[in-house]
Amino acid sequence: MPTEILMPALSPTMEEGTLAKWLVKEGDTVSSGDLLAEIETDKATMEFEAVDEGTIGKILIPEGTESVKVNTAIAVLLEDGESAGDIAATPAKAPEAAPAAAGNEVAAPAASEAPASAPAAPAKADGGRIFASPLARRTAAQKGLDLTQIAGSGPHGRIVKADVEGASATAPAIAPVQPAAVPAPATAPAGPSADAVAKMYEGRDYEEVKLDGMRKIIAARLSEAKQTIPHFYLRRDIKLDALLKFRSQLNKQLEGRGVKLSVNDFIIKAVANALQQVPECNAVWAGDRVLQLKPSDVAVAVAIEGGLFTPVLQDADTKSLSALSTEMKDLAGRARERKLAPHEYQGGTFAVSNLGMFGIDNFDAIVNPPHAGILAVGTGIKKPVVGEDGELTVATVMSVTMSVDHRVIDGALGAQLLQAIVENLENPMVMLA
Repeated sequence: MPTEILMPALSPTMEEGTLAKWLVKEGDTVSSGDLLAEIETDKATMEFEAVDEGTIGKILIPEGTESVKVNTAIAVLLEDGESAGDIAATPAKAPEAAPAAAGNEVAAPAASEAPASAPAAPAKADGGRIFASPLARRTAAQKGLDLTQIAGSGPHGRIVKADVEGASATAPAIAPVQPAAVPAPATAPAGPSADAVAKMYEGRDYEEVKLDGMRKIIAARLSEAKQTIPHFYLRRDIKLDALLKFRSQLNKQLEGRGVKLSVNDFIIKAVANALQQVPECNAVWAGDRVLQLKPSDVAVAVAIEGGLFTPVLQDADTKSLSALSTEMKDLAGRARERKLAPHEYQGGTFAVSNLGMFGIDNFDAIVNPPHAGILAVGTGIKKPVVGEDGELTVATVMSVTMSVDHRVIDGALGAQLLQAIVENLENPMVMLA
């Protein structure tokens, strides 16, 4: 029977996306692994692969459609011998149903008119989702097989029809496991409605800017962060003269390799080393527990048009400054093109946000959950300072503010972490030891 192709969840946090472009058309024959479409999430544009073979019988969602919910039917796949006439009914093309007229109930479609659909995606015992094609799920349900006991041979371990047909049909039938409840996305605090705000500016000239997926996610996550994370802030001034001199010497020696270290590269390395020096801070909040990580995975905020990414430099404590610099340039470049894979911007325990290049003296950053903290970095400014001998001198001073999740890190522990960061930056050669 015809199989629905569903809008995929291309990242753990994806709830909807834009069907940017179809790479196939109705009547095309596809095999497992063939590219079907380009999907825009809030973070990136990714290619969507076929998991079953067949013929594209009908495209239900046209390319360019925004806010398509995950698991919405976007096309219908026909098996050998089937034709478009076998498609029982065409689901609505729009991702959102039109509101009912006032005072009227919307009649439910008759069972005979409803298109055949696959059973709900099962879950593993630990709550994780099992990735299987709709046809594989339906075949397993008909044969009374438990998908948790079947190994997938499709892309990324996805279970396809052939895997189910090759499994023993004598396996005991197991009641379907209900999928884990998905928490509702965080929303911004209630305020004046859009109409109420627009009314305030009647008669004034303005342009209405529609929010894209990234902007909506940023608004929701940062509102959640400020409401649910008990922030506290620690501030320090850091003298950069030794670092700037050392950086200049290294860059001269690295010219032949085409590497040019930035101050930000030293900051990333200093944070990574500090997380090893104060390992209790290398942790994340996990609801009812704290996860303390062994490697230093440092996220770095990268501004892009319309928002930001926080690509993660994994194992930053074990990498050289030149390796960190090269990797950071690559991640930042692909972030601006929205070509990062989900695993490249998820994870990490601590973040760095540097606005010094914009001339900002200092600022307070918002902790990005589940991180334990974020270091807000300002610009280096020449200031009069009192030297160790008591004499007044001039030094290049950089102001930093560390925002901390008090559920994970207490004040004294946070102070130790910031002290370690300061010592690493003011004595940069120790970071190479």
